[in-house]
Amino acid sequence: MPHDDAPRPRPPRRRKAALAAAALVSAVLAVFAGWQLRGEASGRDQDRKAPQRTPHSSASPSLAASGSGTASGSGPLAGKTVVIDPGHNPGNFAHPRDISRLVDIGTNRKECDTTGTSTHSGYTEAAFTLDVSHRLRTLLQRQGATVTLTHDADRPYGPCIDERARIGNAAKADAVVSIHADGSGAGNRGFHVILPARVKDGAADTTGIVAPSRALGVRIAAKFAAATGSAPSNYVGGGTGLDVRKDLGGLNLSTVPKVFIECGNMRDPKDAALLTDAAWRQKAAQGVADGISTYLLN
Repeated sequence: MPHDDAPRPRPPRRRKAALAAAALVSAVLAVFAGWQLRGEASGRDQDRKAPQRTPHSSASPSLAASGSGTASGSGPLAGKTVVIDPGHNPGNFAHPRDISRLVDIGTNRKECDTTGTSTHSGYTEAAFTLDVSHRLRTLLQRQGATVTLTHDADRPYGPCIDERARIGNAAKADAVVSIHADGSGAGNRGFHVILPARVKDGAADTTGIVAPSRALGVRIAAKFAAATGSAPSNYVGGGTGLDVRKDLGGLNLSTVPKVFIECGNMRDPKDAALLTDAAWRQKAAQGVADGISTYLLN
């Protein structure tokens, strides 16, 4: 998909900030390029199976956040609000009719949610996303941030994609991150961060969040690579670890900076070995936390 969210021209008084941002992006892409050279080349040309791997945001009847965290009142992130969106819900499997109903994602209509994917051994994406989200919440709270989860497996299914977006909006979050793991073909490896495309259609208007979301995504991608040792995706994003999409309601309907991160591919044996390892999941949470804090402090 074309990267149609190039930054708008900046006025002269912001030239130093622009140059610093450009330098950061260049450095990040250079790191990713190095990782890509060491990454596995197999599976590079395999087709992406959108219905299977698309990380649907989710919805449910009531607009209620879960796991609201009390901040310590001190620390570098004091006064900042972060919403963590654990992809899918372990209960989705028992509610196929509920999660298959269509909701408005701004540009069209899409399923409320999906069950997500799983490893071949049966470790589900929903279990993975909750585990990483809990670890991430703890790390951010230690830095003084106020943290809310869109759900904590405390509801039968969902929430639906449109509600997930509304939870972040209602919290006036400084940053929202949706945690996922991919379900692509074997040989497709690595992580990628999904950024909102510039969309202004119907209920969707991402004009105001494209630039800050990209800044958030670039920092998370860099810190995630550093913390986990994982390479950027060899099948999405052209080796940059960044992907721009306009088909995700969780991004289209957001009015605050938001990104998705696909932490790895659950259907690849080597990636699955990482995703099922608790120590690696702690590193994944640390990488995302480092990216969020770097973004918020800059």
